[in-house]
Amino acid sequence: MTFDIRTADLDAINSATKYPSIPTYHGLGERGALTDTVVEFDGPVLGTEKVDGTNSRIITLPDGSWLLGSREELLCARGDLIGNPAQGIVAALRDLAESLPPADGVVRVLYLELFGGKVTAASKQYTTERAVGFRLFDMVVLPDWADLFARPIAEISAWRESGGQPFVTEAELISAAADFGIEPTPRLFTIDAAELPREIGAMRDFLTDRLPETRCRLDPGAGGHPEGIVLRSPDRATIAKARFDDYDRTLRRRQRA
Repeated sequence: MTFDIRTADLDAINSATKYPSIPTYHGLGERGALTDTVVEFDGPVLGTEKVDGTNSRIITLPDGSWLLGSREELLCARGDLIGNPAQGIVAALRDLAESLPPADGVVRVLYLELFGGKVTAASKQYTTERAVGFRLFDMVVLPDWADLFARPIAEISAWRESGGQPFVTEAELISAAADFGIEPTPRLFTIDAAELPREIGAMRDFLTDRLPETRCRLDPGAGGHPEGIVLRSPDRATIAKARFDDYDRTLRRRQRA
């Protein structure tokens, strides 16, 4: 089937390429407090920095066109003179999208964290000069896009949220980052799953030990406080996030109880 961006169902493309929700390593309970239940890993666990920015997408399509998107909506297509200025995504990523090689008959989605500038309240942790940066944190390749885009939106959404998206492995992601000239999110460690703390207090200490400050400063004056760590298996079959604020909030509540 030949793809043509002018006749494609953009709602289907948007739904199929949205980034899914990632669970917290310790489960979230009432009022955002962490519970004692953890995401179970087995074997090697890779830790990467979780950057506090805005989730962005570059969708490279089979006809050579591309789309830029935020987490929830599409913002710009190749050839558009004006793109949606939301969060500065189009301004920051348009040139990168234009430079990427064709997707060779598949749909390729690069997921990047855009940070700094005025992107989030945490931007001052990365820059004092309103610099903007981005890091690649995931990638999906959809070879069966024709069948997928023909499904009802509700079915596509259910497929996505149940883990249907074929994310690439760690090795493939790092190779793609090198090929495309994009920095990946900082790789912090690889440990055995048995080394991951299971107690909330111990996990908070683990975060400080493994990531005392961000590795994504864009200029020397930045505050440097990191958001947290993403934990994933090398094949990305298991993934979870651990954020400093979640642990700090939970421990404060437990101290008051």
